[in-house]
Amino acid sequence: MSKKKNVVGVVYSTNPDFQYVYDEEPEAETLPPAQQKLRIWLDRHARGGKQVTLVTGFVGKDDDLQELGKTLKTACGVGGSVKDGEIIIQGDHREKILQRLQQLGYPAKII
Repeated sequence: MSKKKNVVGVVYSTNPDFQYVYDEEPEAETLPPAQQKLRIWLDRHARGGKQVTLVTGFVGKDDDLQELGKTLKTACGVGGSVKDGEIIIQGDHREKILQRLQQLGYPAKII
C-alpha cells in the first residue's frame, strides 16, 4: 500500500513519452542488532501527564521496527505503538526494555 507522492511542478504533460518522477526515498536496510545504537528514556511531555518509555535510534525497515516494537510490548505486558521511527511503550519500563534489548543483542542505553 504505497502512496504515490505528487510530482513537483507538473500538472499535465502533452508529451506521450513523459515519465513522472516521484519523490520516493528508498527504505534503509536494517542494520544487524550489534550495529544499532538504541536510546531509551522516559517521556511525560504532551501526553496528558502519562508516562511513556521511548526507544529511538533504530535504523532499518519499518516492518522490522514494528516487529521489535511488538516484541517489547509483549515483554512488558503493556500497550504502545510505533510512530515516526520511535517505539512508544506505555508506562515506565526502562529496565525491562533494556534487559530485553540486550538479550536480543542490541546495545541500548538509558538516557
